[in-house]
Amino acid sequence: MKALYRMEEGSPLPADLYRSRSMDTGLKGKVVVVTGASGGIGSAIARKFAEEGSRVVAHYRSTLGEISALQKQFPETLALKADLTREPQTKQLFARIIARFGRVDTLIANAGSWETADVPFEKMSLKQWRTTLDGVLTTTFLSLREFFVLVARQGQGNSVLIGSTAAIFGEAGHADYASGKAALTYGLTRSLKNEIARIAPHTADYCGGRINCVCPGWTVVPRLAAKLSNPAMIRKATATMALPQLARPEDIANAVLFLSSDALARHITGQVLTVAGGMEGRWLWPPEQVDPDIA
Repeated sequence: MKALYRMEEGSPLPADLYRSRSMDTGLKGKVVVVTGASGGIGSAIARKFAEEGSRVVAHYRSTLGEISALQKQFPETLALKADLTREPQTKQLFARIIARFGRVDTLIANAGSWETADVPFEKMSLKQWRTTLDGVLTTTFLSLREFFVLVARQGQGNSVLIGSTAAIFGEAGHADYASGKAALTYGLTRSLKNEIARIAPHTADYCGGRINCVCPGWTVVPRLAAKLSNPAMIRKATATMALPQLARPEDIANAVLFLSSDALARHITGQVLTVAGGMEGRWLWPPEQVDPDIA
């Protein structure tokens, strides 16, 4: 093998051989909309894009939550309020974004609702069922539909949907949430990956429109704080994982960032990426072998 560099004895190595470089995601300056950005996972995703130099639109439904801290660090972050289960409010949200930026390059469909209490299926009310499906599916449908209108106009765009391991394995006591996330993870992702490629086709200079889904597992976020304060619950959850540790919001954000980058994920579409430590629907570790203090 020929040497890439001819070195004189005692001469320093070329800078390119040891200089630390960051990977270019190509996301600087891109307009990225993150729905449900006030919570743990949503705010981590929004922050990750802001760190890449993207122009971030952080959507929230009622309170700013973690968006306030994000805006302090990245004042250019645009926070917009809307109830995405309401068609007029969703349309208005995207109209405001277009008025400000003129386009949307990436949509992260993260907004969703969750009943924290375990509710047996036979005791679940129709109201809860409809509220959850509205929060998970209707929000995604309305925001994605507005985004697709823009993609057809721009000829470019990609989206990442946030599913859940509940979609893959089911979740007792949360059949409503598991059903909604399963529809999003499989039916919607796999249908729309074909549709977005038609309205944003592959060209010599563009990879084509893409849509993928990230499914988080047990993640350290405020809404799970009560359950995850119980060491027995941590042992039970992590015993199903090859890597017996809980995810952090940044783990999910890193996966979303990767899939949103046309430079890094140009040939990936219609895929479901599970970020859950190799979770299976069974115990991989006896709970007594898991240390909750490091999980």
